Amino acid sequence: MKINIFYDTIKYRLRGTKKVKELIIKVIMNEKKVPGDLNFVFTNDNFLRKINREFLNHDYYTDVIAFDTSEGDTVSGEIYISVDTIRINAKKYRVSLREEIIRVMIHGTLHLCGYDDKEEEEKWSMFERGEIYVKEIF
Repeated sequence: MKINIFYDTIKYRLRGTKKVKELIIKVIMNEKKVPGDLNFVFTNDNFLRKINREFLNHDYYTDVIAFDTSEGDTVSGEIYISVDTIRINAKKYRVSLREEIIRVMIHGTLHLCGYDDKEEEEKWSMFERGEIYVKEIF
């Protein structure tokens, strides 16, 4: 089990990564899953939109895309995060950039744990679940 954080073409660096990684592990374990290998890749809008087009056939900007490589109950995958979009959302929701980044990291992790947010009810349920974890670190 290993959680890695990578930075691609951006200046932002997440502070307190040890505590954040511990929270991600807690999220996975609280969802009755086993932490596997996770890679978080912080990037920009253009790169994430390219991934969105290429792999999901969606031509728009987004804050997070999760690729699931989990096997059984072991949660593994790659989570790509656009710091550009998150910066906009942090201002919109009047929270710090760090808080919104952690919120999105948790959101991506919940996707890998089996949560979906295609329907409005699922979206709300997933958001509420994520907020429980966000409050643990803020």
